[in-house]
Amino acid sequence: MTESITAFQTDQMRIKYGFWVVTIGIAIVAAVFITAIVRWSTAAEVTAVVGSVTGVIGTIVGAFFGVQVGSQGKEKAEDRALKAESDRQASEDRVTQLAAALQPDVAAKILRMQL
Repeated sequence: MTESITAFQTDQMRIKYGFWVVTIGIAIVAAVFITAIVRWSTAAEVTAVVGSVTGVIGTIVGAFFGVQVGSQGKEKAEDRALKAESDRQASEDRVTQLAAALQPDVAAKILRMQL
């Protein structure tokens, strides 16, 4: 139960920070665009200024989301690994119980068999 609450809180933080990263990025690009339109008169100058800023902002936002997706994938992989280990242990315990229930001569015969 605690793990699901922690996972939920982590997802909520990702959503919250992701929202702010995108919002701030859009605000910066909009501010640069408006400033460039007011300051320069040709489309080439505005494009050069806005393009350089959007490249940097886009890289930062993309890196943020890339790290978030990678982190989320790592968490899912770790959860699957823990479940697989738990399932393996349960199977091993079951096999041990079944082997303990065998008659000694049957167990010896099975142990002599090659798989």
